[in-house]
Amino acid sequence: MNQDADIFKNLFVLELANNHWGSVNRGLTIIRQHSQVVRYNNIRAAIKLQFRDVDAFIHSEFKGDQEIRYIKKTEDTKMSREGFSAMVDEIKKVGCIPMATPFDENSVDLCVEFDMPIIKIASSDVNDWPLLEKIASTRRPTIISTGGVSEKDLDDTVTFFDRRRIPLAINHCVALYPSEDSELVLDQIDYLNKRYPGHVIGLSTHEYHDWHSSMLLSYAKGVRTWERHIDINHQGVAVSSYCSLPEQCDVWYKAFHKAAEMCGGVSSSRRVVSRKETEYLDALVRGVYARHDLAPGYVFDHQNFNRDFFLAIPLRKGQLSCREVLNGLSLTVGLKASEPVTIEHVDGPLAADLGFKAKINNRGL
Repeated sequence: MNQDADIFKNLFVLELANNHWGSVNRGLTIIRQHSQVVRYNNIRAAIKLQFRDVDAFIHSEFKGDQEIRYIKKTEDTKMSREGFSAMVDEIKKVGCIPMATPFDENSVDLCVEFDMPIIKIASSDVNDWPLLEKIASTRRPTIISTGGVSEKDLDDTVTFFDRRRIPLAINHCVALYPSEDSELVLDQIDYLNKRYPGHVIGLSTHEYHDWHSSMLLSYAKGVRTWERHIDINHQGVAVSSYCSLPEQCDVWYKAFHKAAEMCGGVSSSRRVVSRKETEYLDALVRGVYARHDLAPGYVFDHQNFNRDFFLAIPLRKGQLSCREVLNGLSLTVGLKASEPVTIEHVDGPLAADLGFKAKINNRGL
């Protein structure tokens, strides 16, 4: 299931959306300014456009309507195929991955024409089955956002892509623009991870107070792809509060690197313990000392241990400790009271194990 899902891992999707406002030059400026911050932070990023076949997307009776916000914005941000082509070329030129959200079937064809490696499905279209069928026909890795989507619709959509063996990433999303910190519901990441194992889980987020905390939390919860709307301060055009400026994305990327550093990248097996940590802990371990004089040939027995030995720090090089099972070992030499018991003083399986012997001789003071 979900072959080639590595394409989603540690991917930042920068949603340029309609912030070009129909201007190729403005779109290119957004791409260039954000790509500089991407390169500086050594981030793997996609810059995502939105495609609509505007002439067919809006019913003829509502064209030019200035009262319906979605219609007005769709018409105000209309861009030609040539304009989009220039932006796609620039995205590739600056080293980012071109992406798009198609909102209709003709726009899916445009994604194919521009050879988009990944297609995004907006929350509003998760159960738009004609559109999903068209997107699935491209066989391209797909990311869906889950804002406001019912559990059944989400199950149906995931099953739809799984049965076609199309790689699918699933973004937790709250479709509030902007979102307050108290509205992020990041525990939904745990729900998505449990319900859809084998899928990369992402976070599409619109909070506007903090570009740091949700990254640390989401990474620790297992999110491996992130999305934000991006914009720039340019020519006096107002920036929506849910959009991120290049300097804010810089904070976001740095938080990602800090989260990865702190989490360590090992979640499916026991970590490799460093020599530095082992040496520190060895200094805290109690060593075995003779409580009174002991003769050669003495055989260790746990029932008599407290009578004949005591444990104390420091642990010395070569000394046996509270960590070893000593039953059945025998002393090859006599010991004086308070003398440490070392690996050289005993005979038995432990003493014959050269690897174990080397470990004992290299630890402690």
